[in-house]
Amino acid sequence: MEKEPMLICIPDISGFTQFMSKVDFKLSSKIIPALLNNIIYSNEIGFKVSEIEGDAILFYKTGNLPSFKLLVEQCTLFYTDFYKQIEVLMAQNSHKLESQFIPKILGLKIILHFGKNIGKTQVGNNIKLIGEDIIIAHKLLKNSIESNEYLMISEAVLEQYKNQDIQKETFWNALKYGKDRYKHIGQIKYRYIKLKPLKE
Repeated sequence: MEKEPMLICIPDISGFTQFMSKVDFKLSSKIIPALLNNIIYSNEIGFKVSEIEGDAILFYKTGNLPSFKLLVEQCTLFYTDFYKQIEVLMAQNSHKLESQFIPKILGLKIILHFGKNIGKTQVGNNIKLIGEDIIIAHKLLKNSIESNEYLMISEAVLEQYKNQDIQKETFWNALKYGKDRYKHIGQIKYRYIKLKPLKE
């Protein structure tokens, strides 16, 4: 199996479990797939889909990285289009009282990570990504950030853009520093920015 450098992006729908428990299956089976499809269709910088994991999409990109500006713009597009879709879904299901829970419970967080040695293998019709950095990307979804809507950028990603003006591209707020320690992996440093101001 060949290994190669790879940019990983995981948009993850927060509040998924709570939403599924509060809303009847008929409605939730419409809402969640519609939101996941919306995220996939909002991809404008050539991410490929590896897996759809219930409430999240595992995107990856090999080869030349987009500029940091384009990468941030893509993540903000995921977020703003997500909420546009929520408005559409609320209008379509306004006759159902449970539709009020859609914007109250559901949100979006986005993880960006970079790995230098990630393998790809074919499983059925899908590409399965293998490597420690895939594990790290998934671990980063469980963190100490006090918000359920944010863009997290691992230090491994930021190292790829050290010659670009990173703070300038996160125009709506300043990036905050964070770190978490994970069993068998150790400490992972990252920076993050809350996404909610984008819809205000």
